Amino acid sequence: MNTTTTKSINCAAILPSLNPTEKLCAVIDGLIGEGFRDIILVDDGSDEEHLQPFELAQKLPQVTLLRHEVNQGKGAALKTAFRYLSENRPDIDSAVTADGDGQHLPKDILACALALEENKDALILGCRDFNLPNVPSKSRKGNKITSFAFRTGCGIRLSDTQTGLRAVNASLFPALTEISGNRYEYETNMLLELHRKGVPFREVTITTVYEDNNSGSHFRPVRDSILIYKLIIKYMASSFASAGIDLLAFLILHALLGGLLSALAVPICTALSRAISSFVNFNLNKKLVFGANGKYSAAMARYYILCILQLIVSAGLVYLLGKLFVTDSSWLLTLLKAVVDTALFFVSFHIQREWVFGNSE
Repeated sequence: MNTTTTKSINCAAILPSLNPTEKLCAVIDGLIGEGFRDIILVDDGSDEEHLQPFELAQKLPQVTLLRHEVNQGKGAALKTAFRYLSENRPDIDSAVTADGDGQHLPKDILACALALEENKDALILGCRDFNLPNVPSKSRKGNKITSFAFRTGCGIRLSDTQTGLRAVNASLFPALTEISGNRYEYETNMLLELHRKGVPFREVTITTVYEDNNSGSHFRPVRDSILIYKLIIKYMASSFASAGIDLLAFLILHALLGGLLSALAVPICTALSRAISSFVNFNLNKKLVFGANGKYSAAMARYYILCILQLIVSAGLVYLLGKLFVTDSSWLLTLLKAVVDTALFFVSFHIQREWVFGNSE
């Protein structure tokens, strides 16, 4: 129990719950024991057989019960709680979200709330150790895959991307209610959106609890995994589509102009095809992928500085490879260009994410 410490923390605890067991009451009692005075419990459309834990919790003065008539998903439940706090708790400083099935221990929930006090502008994440022997294989593998995707595709380095234990400042409540997704993809979208807004992430190591092989989880592996990866895939799709436009334009232009331009065919056709594909790519990335809110002209200037540098490198390498293989075949040069641009794509993607569209000015 840490009531004395928690008295100085004006932090609400949010517990979304669907068809809970008696563990929910234990979690709430533990939170109260740690000194939490404001617990927002969301019943996400539970059936009649699982209403007793809510009825017991509702009698406690520290608990506010919010209900969904039908199941809407964990993301919807979290947004309901953030919206309620925004409208009814104007003096609250922060909130910490947790699961009510016993996976998050009250002392760890408190630890995340305390960490936010020292990092007020950050998103605090309670992270588990997936290398422990009690972690189910599907959870270990799923986290490794998602962590890799976040690191390589989004530039976000986290040891636990799926944790539901998160502490946030009240200033972020309005933004959190606007993030897309109603189920488990909401938590992934939260990471991407807050990262895009420049919110730093801080990790707090927590106790790793998996009871009954995580049988109490409502995570649906196929459907929810598709929802989670949907946004990450979209993050990459624009560049591949633009690359296809670039290659097609290069093939057509070189076939039409190669004989007329002679030795200048490769650099000129590379420049023309890149001009077409880059304009498409810029607008797709700004509006649909990175969701950048900065000035259009400033982002375009940075984008085309990168494009010019990438163009020079691409044209130079394709030209040199063409000489190396002693060929002026449009098909072979296009193949060589595809190899070169695939390598440059990964470099360009990271620069776009961090500099071109990561700059809010």
